[in-house]
Amino acid sequence: MGFHTNLINDGVFDENSGLTGFYGDSPLRISGAFAATFNDIEIVNANQIQLNTGLQVRNNLNFVTGNFFTPRATTDTYVNFLDAADYTGSANISKVDGYVAINNQQNFTFPVGDANQLRPLILQSISSNAFAKCAYFFENPNEPSSIPTVYSTDSKNADIAAISNSEFWRLDSSISSSIRISWNERSQIETIVEDLNHLGIVGWSKATNQWEIIDSNRPIGDFNEGFIATANFTPNDYEIITFADSYSMEENQLITTENYLVTPNGDGVNDVLEIPEISMSPNNTLHIFDRFGLKVFEMKNYTNTEFDGSTSTTNAILSSEEGLPSGVYFYVVYLEDLKLDFQGFFYLAK
Repeated sequence: MGFHTNLINDGVFDENSGLTGFYGDSPLRISGAFAATFNDIEIVNANQIQLNTGLQVRNNLNFVTGNFFTPRATTDTYVNFLDAADYTGSANISKVDGYVAINNQQNFTFPVGDANQLRPLILQSISSNAFAKCAYFFENPNEPSSIPTVYSTDSKNADIAAISNSEFWRLDSSISSSIRISWNERSQIETIVEDLNHLGIVGWSKATNQWEIIDSNRPIGDFNEGFIATANFTPNDYEIITFADSYSMEENQLITTENYLVTPNGDGVNDVLEIPEISMSPNNTLHIFDRFGLKVFEMKNYTNTEFDGSTSTTNAILSSEEGLPSGVYFYVVYLEDLKLDFQGFFYLAK
């Protein structure tokens, strides 16, 4: 079933197992008394689909072209992934510009962003979330344009220096979880920290009404692009989350090494990822992440022959048959024999 016009859902759909698409070149709107629930959904509409009521996915949502938009001032309208539902194809040109929710899922990458960019948040919880919800805001927390609350970056814990005034995420979850969020050139990380090792994640505490540090791991990347992960915390303790100059791991910082090109085309040149430092430590662990911080490959005792663009992780967003898409990836290798950690970039060209 394909919609080329607005959907007003004032009734309950019969159980369906087919594909529902939202097509055309004109903005469409979903409204009505009830959330619209479909099995498989795809969007092929260069303009946005505005949600005035919820949209629920039972199986898969395929982002092709166009955004689903939910008003950020209305937190009860969202794209909701039920139980084991997932999605494919999220990108700058197609995502959810607003709120995404999940039901009964433990780990999930929220395909959220603003009108122009995909800015996902990766959630890994210690148990299944009966309900969790996330949105991204490309707004100054001191004067957000889409919500009435002000989160002054002057109200902060004494251990926090500068706080981002460019962007933040809102995450609702009652389960202890770790998250990964990424930055790019638009994030202006160089205005927050002079030393990237000081970069951390902070949240606006609901209990103290000020910014507080959320324990974080080392940032991976450089000032233009990278990601950072937290230790476990309870997201519902915080109103919003963003980057700050709040963290230092100078004694154990990653050593940045060379950047590489991987072209797995069978010509014998750059067909696999080769990191020279690997030969110095047969006991090692290699992790590869996409630019948003999603782990796509992991191997213990890597020998510079195994990674050819395929993923070794189980993730519904990635296709193990087609391999990883072309693009920039981060690698982190732990050389256990030398007690050293290395990081770098490589470009995968398929």
